[in-house]
Amino acid sequence: MELKKSLGQHFLVHEEILDKIVAEIRKQEPFETLIEIGPGMGALTQKLIDSKYQDYFLIEMDDRFVVELPKKFPYLQNRIFHTDVLKFDFAQIKSNRIMLVGNYPYNISTQIVFLILENCKKITDSVGMFQKEVAMRIASKHGSKDYGILSVLAQSIYEVDYLFDIPATAFDPPPKVVSGIISMKRRETPLAPYHNLKIVVKAAFNQRRKTLNNSLKGLQFKDTSYLETIKGLRPEQLSVDDFCRLSMDL
Repeated sequence: MELKKSLGQHFLVHEEILDKIVAEIRKQEPFETLIEIGPGMGALTQKLIDSKYQDYFLIEMDDRFVVELPKKFPYLQNRIFHTDVLKFDFAQIKSNRIMLVGNYPYNISTQIVFLILENCKKITDSVGMFQKEVAMRIASKHGSKDYGILSVLAQSIYEVDYLFDIPATAFDPPPKVVSGIISMKRRETPLAPYHNLKIVVKAAFNQRRKTLNNSLKGLQFKDTSYLETIKGLRPEQLSVDDFCRLSMDL
């Protein structure tokens, strides 16, 4: 079947890596509902169906796979949402303990992270594949060049772990980049209100080379005592906890 470049289709075909991904998914059990994004020809799907998850759905945009997958896996009849994941309404899923998995298309992978964050009340867990640079940004700690807006926002809601690299040779066709697998497990309580934190983090990192004294001067804080203690630092020097503490004063 000819692949569609517009959908960023690169299919993982390496059996040992597929097994490693399934093992990481199992580590995050229990969860009520498993949703796989972009199953393609069903390499990962086959292993997940074999795991006997009862409440299992797919989100697939390519109409060819929507037709073919139920033929290969009869269980999937009426369990495939034929839509763009970025337009998917998670409210239609009854469960509030959703595990999201998939080989996320590189061209929308950052948007998928924000989709997870915005639906965090329903998505408790995720094991996903990203371009390595994006995966590193999500999981990196302060002091790293990869640390930024995505790192802070994701880690304020989820415990994020970078698990392992996946070489281009594990795919058909091979992409031009290395991929990485990360896990996200929702914290019992977010470290800060998401809206306020997003305002502070974006203001800080949009002027990454400036100190907080300059980058945050346009924001009105109710209490500036904590800002005073760190105003000479650049954003990459602040931990997730530091940013969360700042956002509490906004």
